[in-house]
Amino acid sequence: MDTFGDVRVTEHREGDDLLSAGLGLRALAGAPAKFVNPAAPTTSELRRRAIQSSWRGIADLGPRGGYGTVYGDVPDVPGREFTTFAWLPGARQPHRVLAQVPDTFDRTKRCLVVTASSGSRGIYGSIALAGAWGLSRGCAVAYTDKGTGAGYFDTADGTGVALDGSRAKVGDALLEFGPRGVRADAGIATKHAHSGDNPEADWGRHVLQAARFGLAMLDRAFPDEAPFTAQNTRIIATGISNGGGAVLRAAGDDVDGILDAVVALEPNIHVEGHGRPFFDYATEAALLLPAALAAPEFDGVPFARVGIAAPPAWVLRGASLRAHGKLSGNTPQAQAAEALAMLRAGGWRDEALKVAASSTSLDLWRTVSVAYASAYLRREAGHMPCGFSYRIQHPAGVPAPVDAVLRAAWWADGSGVPPHAGIALEGGIDLSLDPTLPGCLSLRDLWTQGDNDEGTDNARLREGIAATAAALPREGLPVFVVHGAEDGLIPAAFSSEPYVAWLRASGRSPVFWKVPHAQHFDAFLAFPDFGDRHVPLLPFGYAALDRAWAHIASGRPLPEDALVRDTQPRGPGALTAKTLALPPG
Repeated sequence: MDTFGDVRVTEHREGDDLLSAGLGLRALAGAPAKFVNPAAPTTSELRRRAIQSSWRGIADLGPRGGYGTVYGDVPDVPGREFTTFAWLPGARQPHRVLAQVPDTFDRTKRCLVVTASSGSRGIYGSIALAGAWGLSRGCAVAYTDKGTGAGYFDTADGTGVALDGSRAKVGDALLEFGPRGVRADAGIATKHAHSGDNPEADWGRHVLQAARFGLAMLDRAFPDEAPFTAQNTRIIATGISNGGGAVLRAAGDDVDGILDAVVALEPNIHVEGHGRPFFDYATEAALLLPAALAAPEFDGVPFARVGIAAPPAWVLRGASLRAHGKLSGNTPQAQAAEALAMLRAGGWRDEALKVAASSTSLDLWRTVSVAYASAYLRREAGHMPCGFSYRIQHPAGVPAPVDAVLRAAWWADGSGVPPHAGIALEGGIDLSLDPTLPGCLSLRDLWTQGDNDEGTDNARLREGIAATAAALPREGLPVFVVHGAEDGLIPAAFSSEPYVAWLRASGRSPVFWKVPHAQHFDAFLAFPDFGDRHVPLLPFGYAALDRAWAHIASGRPLPEDALVRDTQPRGPGALTAKTLALPPG
């Protein structure tokens, strides 16, 4: 049974709309929206900044990216927002749900888009996909943060984030994440890593709960038209990355037939016995890719020679792995070749590996794996696995309270997984020339080592991951899966492809669009050279939503699978419709 807190209702018109908080496309792509008082932003300023950072984290809004000219739009969409905290049965911590109801909601063609945030982002994390597609079409949009988000809790003073985005102390307001009994010296606690709920296990139920919340808020918005139900309102679930995995999980959990169609982009999806779960290949990449990047196959590849992958770090990783008995080669070249061969043997394809260099250079494999390990093991702050913790980052190493300006912006700017402004990932390092190796080895050992005896960390981690496996959608539910062929973070070979194959072997008929030259982060396409080699995935998601709506609203046949053969890398110029080569309507 759903449990919802008090609902906060706000109106957004006249320069403060639902889709861009009044910023419009140009300002969304510009500098971060300002706070008049940076140490104490207003709730409307926090909302505007949260919407902007969610857009910028997902979409390529750069001048060559084609957003607003080749595909997509950011119209002014006035309307109302209904938001509250919600609980799933047995959950220790709440999560956010939000319904956006545009003034142009079409009550004659009732439509609700339900979505979950990408990555570990907060409540607006999917606005560039679900909001951009649904709101301008007269649909309401229901969001869930699926138990993640940047409602960071500072154990030093017992403050977290209230429903309106402002910071408050435990006891003064109901908090997005308010752990009790945690030590004051435990650092920063985040909901995904430290809630104790393993939220990923419930992502499908989060999505279905958000759909029910959306219907209830439509009843409140239009009482004369109530009730709004799954029988009289068409409901499409859509999401990207972790949000894509969440809507596919919802498809499997939807025993009541709430959903009419599901559109998942680059989903982090796991099927027991098929493909590989994210923690497996992410910890493998964190360990081996820095060494593999020394191979000549990565010469000239964007990001392959910067960040933690920069010389001499990649050579040192190879030598360190040999010292630990993980590689046998005697020279840097032999060690790089051996690491690359091991990755290929694990199912990595070269096109994914080359793009994965970006995640390696930004240290994403390690930082994300830390949060997932803590969530799977249900650890609280101060007791994260492998000696990791999130701590306040102090200038020059001098202890001091967190900077008030940085902390005030966490909810709006945070990704849900530190490190970022003012928060450092500590632990799992030593004083060697390859300082991050101990943590990478320890994280990898959680998956590969141990006897899996009941109660061990290895067994508990595997149980946590097993709880995230997808169930089979009901027969006849339209399911679209859209994935970039060059995705280097959630490779299609480990996720979408085995999932689609499993559905087909089970008598289902999903639509699978595999997009050449598309990778995981559309937002990265603004980087020189990197964007020249790729195309954005978001327009293919919009196109899939168009096809799904035409099918459920007008009975139009579902499209066929598409390897979009005419898609070409963007090149040094601006994106064009010809370069994009969307599947025919």
